[in-house]
Order: sequence, then structure tokens, then C-alpha cells
Amino acid sequence: MTGLVYKSTGSWYTVKTEEGVFYECRIKGKFRIKGIKSTNPVAVGDIVDFNVEEDDRGVIHTIHERKNYIIRKSVNLSKQVHIIASNVDKLFLLVTINNPPTTTSFIDRFLVTAEAYGIEAVLVFNKIDTFDKAIEDEQLYMQFLYSRIGYKCLRVSSTEGKGVEKLKEEMKGAVSIFSGHSGVGKSTLVNALQPSLNLKTKQISEQHNQGQHTTTFAEMFDLDFDAKIIDTPGIRGFGIVDMEKEEIGDYFPEFFELKDQCKFNNCLHKEEPHCAIKDALDEDEIAWSRYRSYIQILEGDEEHYRTDVYSEDKNKEQ
Repeated sequence: MTGLVYKSTGSWYTVKTEEGVFYECRIKGKFRIKGIKSTNPVAVGDIVDFNVEEDDRGVIHTIHERKNYIIRKSVNLSKQVHIIASNVDKLFLLVTINNPPTTTSFIDRFLVTAEAYGIEAVLVFNKIDTFDKAIEDEQLYMQFLYSRIGYKCLRVSSTEGKGVEKLKEEMKGAVSIFSGHSGVGKSTLVNALQPSLNLKTKQISEQHNQGQHTTTFAEMFDLDFDAKIIDTPGIRGFGIVDMEKEEIGDYFPEFFELKDQCKFNNCLHKEEPHCAIKDALDEDEIAWSRYRSYIQILEGDEEHYRTDVYSEDKNKEQ
């Protein structure tokens, strides 16, 4: 039988057939997919073939080729990766300004990954009902920064329903994934889109101003407006994997647009002379925060990438 993986808990997988029947499945033996050293060989969004055993449980024996997938470095195993989801049409990155804070470096790493795997990315600025004037100015500046690059940006309040209908329009007919730090309101937003799901939510930890993990594994849900959503665990860090230094700049659209104007074809936009990207940076045509994110990714700087640097751009505007 063939089905779509809706849920993965690490050892068991919930698979839905084309007839709409759900089966609890496990895998037999070890899977190696195109040399990917993954902590989870089967991911939510995978199309799989499985055999049904006497107890009505299934055994997955084949994983169909993925059109794309989103990965991050494994938390505990540095040489392995964790596949967050596969066969995704749209990535919605939920961004909050101060509860908890989402930095531009975190956003940029996610956008680079989306570009690399050919997934349309949309930034969703959530909790706009909680903004005072200063926080709203900060959010609008961040929205300006990414809108001018070409990324869609939405403003949403899950609790008050603002922007929810616009978000639904973006999701229709697609398999979407919501992601972002713990506490940005992913589950609350899914509940606003589909109240009948009634996903568990928790309040922000006041002591650390961080979200508490309410989703412990990825799970796909069918929504009643012709859409599918994959809810994912909140992640505090997002490491870039499997990218050559020469290709990283290609996943920054504003860099890619100018790269043919650099003197050297293999320009890394660092110390090289006559670099179009550095010239654009000097002319404020490229944001310093984006360039800083690029350098951090280029140099493999995992430790400090959550430092927020877009305020440098903001200060230069004033």
C-alpha cells in the first residue's frame, strides 16, 4: 500500500492512504537515502510504501523520492542531521519581535535553507496585538527589510484573528509548514485557522522570555479550506548543513542578483576587490544584517548567530 506520513514519533509513523485510512507503521531495517545521515529516516510529508501485517499495523519498506526537505543539524549528534519535513510547498516562518525575540540571523538561516531546497518562504509576524509603538516600529522596519528583497510578509494576531483570512489564502492548495522558535505561537495560530484541532498551547516563560515546547514532534493536519499544515517542534537554533562556501551567496536573492557584476567569478564577497555586493553594502542597497548573516554562515559561526544585528541598519537610517 502507498500512503502519506502524517506523524513521526521516532519509532512509529502514522500513514494515511489515498482512501483516507490511517495506519500505524514502523520501519524494517535501516534506511539510507542518498547518503543522508539522518536521525529520522522517515519524515512527515514522505510518501511511503508499506505492507499491512495481521495486527493491522504496517511495515514501511520504501520511501518515494522527495521533491524537497528541510533539515537542521541534530541536537545531540553533530555529524548527523534531522529532517524536519519533506515535500513541502510553502514555509511559513513565524516571527515575534520580543516575546520571544526572533533575530534576523535566525530568519536568514531559515530563508537560506528554504532557497537551497526550492521552497517558497513567507514571513509571518505574529502577536501584533501585543505591540506598543516602539515594538511596532521595530516590526515594520524588519518587514521593510525583507519585503524589499522580495519575501512575502504577513502581519497576524492569532488571538484576535487579524490577518488569518489572508494567511488562509496563501495556504490554499498547498502543503505548508509552520516553524520558528518555541513560543512564537505556532499551535495557537493553527488553532485560529482550524479551531477543531484544539492543539495544546502554553504561555511564554517569564523568567527566560522563551517559549516552552508544546509540540514534541512534527505532525501534519488536513484543514477544511483545501490545505495541509505541518506543525513542528519549536527550535532554538538552526544550523546550515550541506552547503559549499561558493554557493551560499546564491541563496541570498539580493546577492545573487549582483554576483555577475563582481570582478571574480568565485568571489566570496569578503576581501576580494571590485565586489558588487560590498559596493551595494556601502550604498545601503543591501542590509548589513543580511551581510553579517552571510559571513557567519560562510565561516561556520554557530555560536553567536542569534545575536541581533539589524539594529545597525535601523540606526543608519535615522
